[in-house]
Amino acid sequence: MTTWTCPACGRLFARNKQSHDCAPGLTIEEYFATGPAHERPVFDAVMDHLATVGPVHADTVAVGIFLKNPRKFAELRPKQHWVAMSFALDRAARHRTITRKVVPYGGRFWHTANLAVPAEFDADLRELLTEAYLDASSG
Repeated sequence: MTTWTCPACGRLFARNKQSHDCAPGLTIEEYFATGPAHERPVFDAVMDHLATVGPVHADTVAVGIFLKNPRKFAELRPKQHWVAMSFALDRAARHRTITRKVVPYGGRFWHTANLAVPAEFDADLRELLTEAYLDASSG
């Protein structure tokens, strides 16, 4: 799959000249310097797992972290007491951390898992994120 890097902001995208909020991304250090303490351990757990799956680009912006390969397959957004990990699948899935209604959108189903601690990113949720990664890689 080809990628495109915006010449103005330096962010990576799957489509040439993809529409986006053209603002430079942050470094991981810049991003976590002001975030809630519970966010970094969840991010590290997610990234440690994804390192076993394949290459991932973490696009860090003010609202959260978009995970790409090169197409976005998941995002991590900080909340007051947890990290909301959202991802799309070709089907609706269930997990104890998916507390919001699973929403169909564009032929896919958007899931949001609320993770307060890394232990909540268990084997079943890792399997769902791997599925989202592989779906995005093949599309």
